[in-house]
Amino acid sequence: MVLLLAVVGVVVYRVMLAAPDKALATEARVAAILEEGGCLSCHIADAELPFYANIPVAGALVKKDIEEGYRAFDIAPLMEALANGTAPHPVDVAKVERVALNKSMPEAKYYLMHWGSQMTNAKADIVAQWARDFRAAYYADGLEGERAGEPIRPILPAENIDMAKAKLGFKLFHDGRLSIDNSVSCASCHKLTTGGVDNHQYSHGVQDQLGGVNAPTVYNAVYNFVQFWDGRARTLAEQAAGPPLNPVEMASTSFDEIIAKLTLDKALTAEFESIYPEGITEATITNAIEEFERTLVTPNSAFDKWLMGDDNALTAQELRGYELFKENSCATCHIGANLGGETYELMGLRRHYFEERGLELTEEDNGRYKQTQEERDRHRFKVPGLRNLELTWPYYHDGTRATMEEAVRDMALYQCDTKLSEGEINDIVAFLRTLTGEFQGKKLTNPYEYGVVIDHDDEHHD
Repeated sequence: MVLLLAVVGVVVYRVMLAAPDKALATEARVAAILEEGGCLSCHIADAELPFYANIPVAGALVKKDIEEGYRAFDIAPLMEALANGTAPHPVDVAKVERVALNKSMPEAKYYLMHWGSQMTNAKADIVAQWARDFRAAYYADGLEGERAGEPIRPILPAENIDMAKAKLGFKLFHDGRLSIDNSVSCASCHKLTTGGVDNHQYSHGVQDQLGGVNAPTVYNAVYNFVQFWDGRARTLAEQAAGPPLNPVEMASTSFDEIIAKLTLDKALTAEFESIYPEGITEATITNAIEEFERTLVTPNSAFDKWLMGDDNALTAQELRGYELFKENSCATCHIGANLGGETYELMGLRRHYFEERGLELTEEDNGRYKQTQEERDRHRFKVPGLRNLELTWPYYHDGTRATMEEAVRDMALYQCDTKLSEGEINDIVAFLRTLTGEFQGKKLTNPYEYGVVIDHDDEHHD
């Protein structure tokens, strides 16, 4: 009798673990896997608590897991897309794909309580194939074969640029008259000759005032879904309107003040009027800068050449680094053409970054919370793009990591609770160096020594 019950139990368990019916559409099979896997038990707002959440000790752990699960990933938009047949967000796809391949979700403490929820090889294969097929169809960038399903995509040359506006935008980008004392321009903090950054921990504005966040690169910023670390600007034009009026950066009192100064320049006024019938306005100034920044894309990196089919573009070490980049979940948030810039993500997902950093918390450390005042967004930031990374030190929003080696080591630690070996770090960094692209037909470079944070008083830098 005991043997019979054991056999029945095994049969039932295997049935419960079976992959969804092949007759179902792929999206429905993936949705079923996620539902059966218990993803909606933790990764949605107001998740329904299980009965054992009322048990004193176990209940506290369950509630903590649910809170942390939702803080890490809200799966509701993905489930809605699967149900409606609409395109899901590629970052959501990448996250689900990675946990399926790693079999890191659901955790053992969940599937031991919920038979049938465990991720099997068959289920993982369904999710992985769905993710590859999704990317092959979603991106129109010319990738073929196996590489059509890669989470990272090539940078494409800038298209449909109004060159008259872009030329004017270039001048404005470098024009100190946007600042109150004519001393600071956009290019002061976003130098095109040093990877689109200034290699300071924090940039210096008028009267040498110090900003509170590391300046991100302007190269490939067109790929960002929002601008600034906290996402307060929806477009490049909105972003361009911010620094001129920021009291620490350019400190102009109004765009009327800026317009009055620019209007005194008759040649510039004539150029504006030849392009914009309304002449010099806040909207035309920021539109011209936006059009210029749309030209700041950097195609033709070694990695792009590999993506496009050149098998000799990468070394064995660089390819190893790319595989490690994916295996360690870097390519769940750092995806697409810019390897990032498509979502907000929590800094310190698996370990308490800000507690262990050893520095006093600042307003900028709150990230997206500054804009939303929602607790879930505290310490959540727009994911930075990784293109040309070897040129854009120091790293993180707080500029506390001077080298890619440090940044990679600590990202693995704080985001994945993984301690990488020196060899693994070196391989990933070798891959990251293949992301440096070309601007105006020439590979980007930085004349400064790698990893040395520039002193603001360095006369060669200013």
